[in-house]
Amino acid sequence: MGTVIKTRIVKIGDSQGVRIPKLLLEQSGIHEEVEIKVQGDCLTIRTAQRWRAGWDEAFAAMASNQDDVLLDEVNTTDWAHSEWKW
Repeated sequence: MGTVIKTRIVKIGDSQGVRIPKLLLEQSGIHEEVEIKVQGDCLTIRTAQRWRAGWDEAFAAMASNQDDVLLDEVNTTDWAHSEWKW
């Protein structure tokens, strides 16, 4: 198990919180947004997932493999041809 530090819950405005020592943040690699999950009598704090992480690289790879074509047939309306402006 890693470093263990005992601390207290403190009042922060109308809420309560825990100050996380710099040493633990450095060891965990947590920098900005976090997710907090309840597991029984434990709270798990981890780096928040970035939902679109890696998409730029995936799209670039698709383009280089010429695998970036639409799979659905495009059906436009008369209105789209006459009224839509790009």
